[in-house]
Amino acid sequence: MAPAPRFDNALCHGYERLAAWADLLDRINVFPVADADTGINLKISLAPLRQPGPSPRRLRDNLLRAATGNSGNIACAFFGELIGARGLGDLPQRIPAARDKARQAVIDPQPGTMLTIFDALAESVGRDGWTTGHPDCTETIAQLEAAVAATTSMLPDLKQAGVVDAGALGMFIFLEACFAFLFASPPPLRPVTDIFPSGLSIRAGWAARNHAGEYCVNTMIQSDAGFETVQQALDGYGSSIVVSGMENQIKVHAHTSDRDGLRKRLSRLGAVTHWAEDTMDASTVAPVRAGDIHIMTDAAGSLTIEDARQLGMTLLGSYLIVGDRIFPETLLDPADLYAAMASGTRVTTAQASVFERHQCYLHTTRRFDRVLYLCVGSVYTGNYQTAIRWQAASDDPDRLTVVDTGSASGRLGIAAMATARFARTASTADSVQAFAEKALADSRELVFLDTLKYLAAGGRISRTKGFFGNLLHLKPIISPEPEGAAKVGVVRNRREQLDFALQRLSRDLGKAASAMILMQYTDNRPWVETTVLPQIASRYPAAEILLRPISLTSGAHMGPGTWAVAYLPM
Repeated sequence: MAPAPRFDNALCHGYERLAAWADLLDRINVFPVADADTGINLKISLAPLRQPGPSPRRLRDNLLRAATGNSGNIACAFFGELIGARGLGDLPQRIPAARDKARQAVIDPQPGTMLTIFDALAESVGRDGWTTGHPDCTETIAQLEAAVAATTSMLPDLKQAGVVDAGALGMFIFLEACFAFLFASPPPLRPVTDIFPSGLSIRAGWAARNHAGEYCVNTMIQSDAGFETVQQALDGYGSSIVVSGMENQIKVHAHTSDRDGLRKRLSRLGAVTHWAEDTMDASTVAPVRAGDIHIMTDAAGSLTIEDARQLGMTLLGSYLIVGDRIFPETLLDPADLYAAMASGTRVTTAQASVFERHQCYLHTTRRFDRVLYLCVGSVYTGNYQTAIRWQAASDDPDRLTVVDTGSASGRLGIAAMATARFARTASTADSVQAFAEKALADSRELVFLDTLKYLAAGGRISRTKGFFGNLLHLKPIISPEPEGAAKVGVVRNRREQLDFALQRLSRDLGKAASAMILMQYTDNRPWVETTVLPQIASRYPAAEILLRPISLTSGAHMGPGTWAVAYLPM
């Protein structure tokens, strides 16, 4: 008899599906605040579940530290109680306890949120009395599906916007995949857009409430006061308050206009060991007409989530493992990455699983009639081969066109950005693809390394390509090409790096050229922004110059001190 699936692997499976559909959650996020971040917060908060292996206690601690936002904190309170389950046989006892933990964490629980999904799940498990031999989860999934659909009528904001609750939908997406992994005869996973033919787009004319002057606060305190005492102490200091934790480590999430008062009140209860705040201005994702050709690319192209939203693009990301914690590459603060590297913390990268990438392709092709995937060069990752195989097996292969760009980093990003802009007004899909291929052929990039030790440690360079020898004591200059990273020069210091960049730009662009120029930094933004960028801007006044962090997967391999310039003549 085959061994029962490990429950931590099932949680990983659920997370990967959630991550692939997170953009949809952001697009329908209207409650409690229309800030388009439910998907982002769930990706950040539940990322520890993607990395089975740590002890249950350590995994719960990582989950607690990762929890952010209203939805993320509630979800972490729920899943924290499931960690350590041995399989289906444990769930009838654990799920009701997890539901109770999530509900108790919320000071003012509301119907029509993910709490409603947890209620439906607990009720279903109690009735079915699951065991490891249970053959199917069809009835439970149907009950969760009905619970999600019902959220639209439960909250005024959802009813007015005409959508289901984003957090509830996120939990359905997660749990359906989790149970499909666990059950011996699971029903097939369906596209989310087929399960919910309505409620996945905000009604035209709907306007978000104004939350100007309010802040979303996520904080951690070390206190022996207990959760109930903390909750009582926060009465009157905000809304959407969620309190959870382990022993004397208490995580607090709140929406408040009195952040100073909130911090003082928490300080009376214990030591504030972490504090993060964001303004709560309403934010929406730019609508994209379903008939347009949609541009998808890899986050390895040094584009941010904000870029993707403004241009109506999809980014496919990888993951960074920093010590024993894991982060989606587009959702980690660059300063935290490079500080960890500088301190000697082990940093590695991991591609999204094949399952997650397949779900990404499915998510995008079910929402758009035509998708052009400008894929990071096949020499750098297996993304191109994975996409081509999925396309061949797809029931509608013509929806997805996959281009092996032969590039990475800013060279990929600048070509994808230019293509997304062109696609807004293009008359045909073929013209967009032709534009993309020309932009890729015309774009160039120079990457200036401070040291080779990070590339060498990660096995990304070889002695046979002439990188070693005395280059370890100098500063190499490389360029991402279809055959791999090519060495194009070597210098001794920053001044010579800048001189090399100016000479190469002069050769390739000419002084009067109109161009897009993408400046990228690691831990050296002040120098790139105040020294390099002005000199380039003075020579190319007609150019559009953008400043972005270099993709964190690239930065993790290249190390602190790296900077780059990508450019595309227009």
